[in-house]
This record gives sequence, structure tokens and C-alpha cells, in this order.
Amino acid sequence: ESEVKIFCSKNILGILGFSCVIAVVVLLALGLTQNKPLPENVKFGIVLDAGSSHTNLYIYKWPAEKENDTGVVTQIEECKVKGPGISEFAQKLSEIDIYLTACMERARKVIPASQHTETPVYLGATAGMRLLRMENERLADKILAAVAKSISSYPFDFQGARIITGQEEGAYGWITINYLLGRFTQKLSWFNLKPSEGDTQETYGALDLGGASTQITFVPRNGTTESSNNTLHFRLYGKNYGVYTHSFLCYGKDQALLQKLSKDLQASATNGTIRDPCFHSGYRRKMNMSDLYEAPCTRRFEATFPFLPFPEVEIRGTGNYQQCRQSILQLFNTSYCPYSSCSFNGIFLPPLQGNFGVRLWRSACCCPSMMFSSLHFQLQMYFGEVKEKYLSEYCFSGTYILALLLNGYHFTAESWKDIHFMGK
Repeated sequence: ESEVKIFCSKNILGILGFSCVIAVVVLLALGLTQNKPLPENVKFGIVLDAGSSHTNLYIYKWPAEKENDTGVVTQIEECKVKGPGISEFAQKLSEIDIYLTACMERARKVIPASQHTETPVYLGATAGMRLLRMENERLADKILAAVAKSISSYPFDFQGARIITGQEEGAYGWITINYLLGRFTQKLSWFNLKPSEGDTQETYGALDLGGASTQITFVPRNGTTESSNNTLHFRLYGKNYGVYTHSFLCYGKDQALLQKLSKDLQASATNGTIRDPCFHSGYRRKMNMSDLYEAPCTRRFEATFPFLPFPEVEIRGTGNYQQCRQSILQLFNTSYCPYSSCSFNGIFLPPLQGNFGVRLWRSACCCPSMMFSSLHFQLQMYFGEVKEKYLSEYCFSGTYILALLLNGYHFTAESWKDIHFMGK
């Protein structure tokens, strides 16, 4: 109960990834290395953040004349690409051109024509494409090639499209939030996340939850490390940093739900029906068994069945928070730890240190006190603009995020105050 109160007291919580995890870092690098003179006094850059469930295009600008060789990057435009993540185009590569057209044309209009050829554009793909590459590397390469061909047809300076690693994703998130907070340079007054008065901590940690993976990155106390695989070293603005970072593939919100459904099916479904406490009472949904087990994240559960006993499964919501929480906790193996301390699944995690920056997304979930009350119409009233598919998953999302923070990353009632939720 106390966990629920803590959770609700922070408003409506969600952590759906940094919208500029890759963007600011890439553009900083480009801004520092690109020295071609421009007639205008600003430079522009385009970054496409290709996540597991969607792609966003961001347009940035920064002064051509930099202070101490550092440009202050400002986002001037965001364009949400209509449709799923690029990994969903594996069997329809010819549609990628149409998929990207609207946002690329928007970039063409926003950026002055005289600067098109000087404007770098970069696409970074994250966990959705990492999963596809695990299944079929050749197909993943074909998607990236199709994306590169499409973007290259525009009059910008295409810098490449690639799949970034989980470590890179965590590290970029950490660099991004600390850059925006002014932890590396002078504080940026235009950003709405500011450290509290008297805060002397040098850097913030970064937490990120996407559709297919979750990342945690921070500078541990006294540089504590017991796993070299989770340590990265940077030299930024004349100072050395050693950070702990880990990316949990398959533990993003969407893949975690598929894992939970697969585990529930393994444990209790005998007639093709799952009674699921993480969906509101009265909820009904049918899924093809092949869809449930097609991802690498759920394939291990498929071995339970020598053959698929039925073509589809029906999910029936029962709406029970405590049962939902217990079901989700089974996804985290906290019984095995070969180190002095772990997060889950035997992964080293040093003691949490200092403040953490997290993105706040106003409609990521609803508080547990109301979300299992069978009053589905209340959700529709508060979040009527949200599609039914996403709305129905908010109750799972809220419970999963809470379990991840408290039981996966081991935040407590005492350390909860160290989490600072970012605005958009």
C-alpha cells in the first residue's frame, strides 16, 4: 500500500524513453566536428530516433559560432512518423519511402533551402531492430539499407543509419540528460528540469524505458565496479567519467507484456483463455499464438508446448492490482546474484547513487487505486484521446513501471525522492 501511495504521489507516472536520447549527443558530436562555413549564423541537424514501436524525427539548431568549441543545441521541430517502428517493415520494404515522406518533407520546409546540403541527418535504431537482428541479421540490414536509400534521396547531408547497442543507448541517455542539466557546462535555463538548491552532485543518473528495452546509467560511488561489461569511460569537456550502464533487452514495456502473457499461458491456460489481472474487468482481446511467440523475448516459453495447442488465445481482464503485481514480479529473477549486489537476472548493480532523471509522460498509466476498479469509463473519460489498444494497457504499464523501479532497480521509499521526472 505504501508503494502505491509513493507511486501515485508522483502524478501519473510513465517512462517511455528519452525523446532526445540519441539526438542531442549525435548533434553535439556533429556540431563539434563539422567546420564548414555557412552563410547563416546557425546550423541545423536532423535526427530520426527509430524506436521499437515508432519513429520520431527531430530538427535541431545551434549557433555556428560556439563558445569554447561547444554549441548549445535547441530543438525546433518534432515530427512523429505515422506507423509502427521500422522493424515492422521487414516484409514490406517498398513502403519505407512512403513511411518517411511526411516527416522528411516537413524537414525540407522547416530548414532553409540554402542550408539543406549542409544539414546532417542521422538515424539511430534501438531495441526493436536489435531484436530483429538477433532473429535475422540479413533482414535487419535490408531494412537499414532501404531507410538509407530513402533518406539519401533528400537534399541533406546523410550521415548514416545504424542500430545502436544497449550500452550506447544507456550512455547517450546519461550524456543527454546531464548536458541538458548543464552538468558538463553552464546550466541551460530553457530546460525545465533543474537541480534543487544546494544540490552539489556532479552528474545525474539516467533511467529509460522503451518498448523493447530498459536502461539504467549512473556514476557509482567511488567508481565501484565488479563487472567490466557494465562500465564505460568518457572524457567530456576536459573531465573523465566512469559510468555504470546496463540495458535489459526484452524488458521494455511492450516486450515485458508479451513475456508475462506467455508465462501466464504456460502456467494456466488449458482452453485458450487467460484470465489476466493486469487488464480491467470486462476486457476481451484475442491474439494469434504465432504472434505471441514470434519474438526472441518469448520464444523460450514456446518450448513448453511440443505444438501450439490452439491457434489463438483470448485474454480476459479481471482487474486485480495485487495479483497483477505478483504476476509481473515473476519476470524478475532476484534469487541469483554472483556479485555483491544485483538488479535482477544476475546482473551487477552497484548501490544507487544520487539523483536520477526520468521522462514524465502524462498518460503512461493510471494510479493503482483506481485502475483496477472496473470503472473503465473513468479511463476513457480521462484519456479519451488515446487509442483503445494503448488505453487498455495502461494498468499493466503502471504496475510494471512500479515493479521495475522498486523490485528491479531497488529504489526505496527513501531513495524515491531522488527520482526527478522530466517534462517533454
